[in-house]
Amino acid sequence: MRKRRRRQQQVVTVLVILILCLTAIGIAYLIHSGSKKDYVIDYETKNYNKSLYKGDTFAKDLCVTSNNVSLEGYSDDASLGAAGLFDIKNNTVLYADNIHTQLYPASTTKVMTAYVALKYGNLDDIVTISENAVNLEADAQVCGFEAGDQVSMYDLMNGLLLYSGNDAALAIAEHVGGSVEAFVQKMNEEAKALGATNTNFVNPHGLHDPQQYTTAYDLYLMFNACSKNPTFIDIISQKSYSATITSADGDQWTTEWIPTNYYSAGEATPPEGVNVLGGKTGTTDEAGSCVILYNQDMDSNPYISVIMGADTKTILYDDMTALLAAGVGTKSAEN
Repeated sequence: MRKRRRRQQQVVTVLVILILCLTAIGIAYLIHSGSKKDYVIDYETKNYNKSLYKGDTFAKDLCVTSNNVSLEGYSDDASLGAAGLFDIKNNTVLYADNIHTQLYPASTTKVMTAYVALKYGNLDDIVTISENAVNLEADAQVCGFEAGDQVSMYDLMNGLLLYSGNDAALAIAEHVGGSVEAFVQKMNEEAKALGATNTNFVNPHGLHDPQQYTTAYDLYLMFNACSKNPTFIDIISQKSYSATITSADGDQWTTEWIPTNYYSAGEATPPEGVNVLGGKTGTTDEAGSCVILYNQDMDSNPYISVIMGADTKTILYDDMTALLAAGVGTKSAEN
């Protein structure tokens, strides 16, 4: 009797130990699996923009699509390189055509130049224009500075964004980055941090270089980041800007810069129900005609629109007007 009872106790003890072991193994597996998942999420987040884990992290406040998106009432010109329309309030892609295709950016490059300058520069600084900043090809768009001129960073930012001055871009890069090369490195670092991983910069102005490229979607990411800064919106919203420059001999002179985008310059009319606040243009033989814009509907809801690679400026603005009419003007009509 005692032997039987002792044997039963031994069996119970073995079962308890077995259960405890299995429980410990299960807990260890769950912990290991969890840490592995955390590692995978961390790795994916750092290395793959199209990761299935990105939805709750990187893309939470962004418009995201990996496919083309059609828009009722709009069909883009066959010659366009890419086009996109983004509803910023609702984080929705309203239209997308080839927005992940790498293209030459031309002067839309200056969007990223502005982002880095606003993040790391001081708009109250006085900048002395160098020989390098004015050493540009004869047909390059310039603000008209001469070596030794002194101008404020705020004036340079207006020359950069409104008038698309390539000399302004170089002066900003040298002043903020210490050198053009260091500034461009910072442009690439910041672009990657914003998720613009299909982009590479080799200069801050956008004059053609085969190694300088972006996508319409990356351009949206960079422009969207800039739009969070009220100073950026204030600058691109102006219809003109008068800058005061002090020459090397101490004389002062003023110059007026008119926006290069046709809507702000009065050379194109936005569709009914759409307010084009401003944006950034870019044109080279290799890039074609490009523009990215910050727009509002009648309720002041924001939209970013972009077209790259149009054969002519006429096609560029005709298509942009049609895109805004179909995607933004209709929103105003619904309200």
